Order: sequence, then C-alpha cells, then structure tokens
Amino acid sequence: MSDAIVEAKNLTKEFRRGQTQVLALEQVDLAVDRGEFVALMGPSGSGKSTLLHLIAGMDKPTDGEIHVLGEEPATMSERSLARWRNHHIGFVFQAFNLIPVLTAQENVELPLKLTSLPRSRRKEMGQTALKLVGLDDRRDHLPRQLSGGQEQRVAIARAIVTDPDLILADEPTGNLDANSAREVLSLLQKLNKDFGKTIVMVTHDPHSAAAASRVLHLDKGKFLEAEPAIA
Repeated sequence: MSDAIVEAKNLTKEFRRGQTQVLALEQVDLAVDRGEFVALMGPSGSGKSTLLHLIAGMDKPTDGEIHVLGEEPATMSERSLARWRNHHIGFVFQAFNLIPVLTAQENVELPLKLTSLPRSRRKEMGQTALKLVGLDDRRDHLPRQLSGGQEQRVAIARAIVTDPDLILADEPTGNLDANSAREVLSLLQKLNKDFGKTIVMVTHDPHSAAAASRVLHLDKGKFLEAEPAIA
C-alpha cells in the first residue's frame, strides 16, 4: 500500500476562454508522501495553482484521476466534498481572506462552525491555534489592526485549527515583505517538521521554495524533467 497522501495519474485540465481551449495541465503524474513539504514552482500560467485546486477538490480534472487521502474528490457530491475538505484540508491563500469585521479569534474559529463542537471547545481550539502561530496576544484584534505577516499567520491558524491532514498554500508569501515572509516560511517548516503536517505550496519565488523538502517545476502544464538553473 502506497504511503502517498496525494496521487495523480495522467491528470489533465482544460479551460475554455471564449472560443479557445486552454490546456492548463497535460497528463501530469504526482505523488506526495505523508509528512512531505513539497513546493510547486513555475511561471504564471504554468498550471501550479490549477494543480493545487484539483488536490483540494476546488476543481475537477478534464481527464486522468487524482486521489487525496484515499478519496477521489472529483466524484464527491458538493455536500460530501465540503465536509471532507473541512476535516482534512487546510488552505492558505495569498490574499489572507480574513473577514474584516471578525477578530483574529473569530476568524480562526470559522471552520469549527461547521462542526458539532460546543462553543467552549471551539474557543479553546482557536486559542491553541493562535498560540501555535505566536499570536495568542492578538486574538481580540481585527485584521486591520494587524500587519500583513500577522494576518497571514492568523490565516494559517485558521487553516490548522481543525488539525487537517494536508495543508495547501497558494503563494502564502506573495503579499508579504521579506521579514514577514521568513516568519511565515519558518512557521510552515515548524508545522511540517514538529507536527508532521503534509504541505504542498505553490510559489514563484526560489527563496520560498527553499523552505520545502522537495521542489517540483511546472511549465506549460507539465513537470520539467531537469531542475532549471536559478539566475
């Protein structure tokens, strides 16, 4: 039995733009083992974010198949997919996606609202997640009262509050200054090494990719065989 948490075979994704068919991914094979930290690199339009969305079940392949945690997200009903994703997947976006009128604590607790946990337990888990990302003292702050780096750490706390098996990060340092980016990457490494979280991160930045244990390069919807030279 494979220890792969993500397995994709001949994965193909096409989009239609007007009268034009755009091939975002072409017969991609991928295996990500439990406990790995994998970075997906490539220029804009290379297919890396499309691949991340397919792993999360946020989109369906045109051809081929993808299994995540032994399930096939493309075959699930919307209701089953939402429940599965809430239990097993933590997603970190470039744009943070925090609710501006909610405190850090309330933002982190949002995924727990879909569970049957009592309010006291949700609060406890939210505080634990914020403490883990070093923001326990900012739990009553609104997003506008936080720096960009702090907002992203709140977003990471929200992604891990349900104790997911897989963390998917789409350009998590793309909106951050160099110092904040280092803090976020260090946090992701901690989640991987100390807590055994499997992470797949999309990035165009070689410095961010260096935080991962394995780097894969996409170009025009295919994985490159050789490592490209970094200028």
